[in-house]
Amino acid sequence: MQSPEGGPTPLTDEEEQRARAVLFSDLGNAVSERGWVRFPAYSPEERRRLVDVAHRLTAHWGQQVFIEAEDQRAMKLYLAGHGSRPAPPPLP
Repeated sequence: MQSPEGGPTPLTDEEEQRARAVLFSDLGNAVSERGWVRFPAYSPEERRRLVDVAHRLTAHWGQQVFIEAEDQRAMKLYLAGHGSRPAPPPLP
C-alpha cells in the first residue's frame, strides 16, 4: 500500500511485531546455519527493524550478532568470523 504522500504505509503495532518475529526466526535460522545472512532493506524503517532483530538475536543467543549496511539496498547480519574483511590500515 502507498500513503497519500507516495511512501509506504506504516505497519500497525501488531503487524510490526509479527514482521519482527518472522525476521527473528527466519534470519536467525540462516545465521545459525551459515554464520551470516544478507537481507534487503530499502527504507530507514526496514534498516531499524533489522538492527532490532540483530540485537534480539544477540540477547537470545548470548553471542554478538553484528550488522552492517552492504549498500543502499541490503544489510548483512553475521557472527564473528563471517563479516566483512577488515579495512586496510590508513596510509602514513
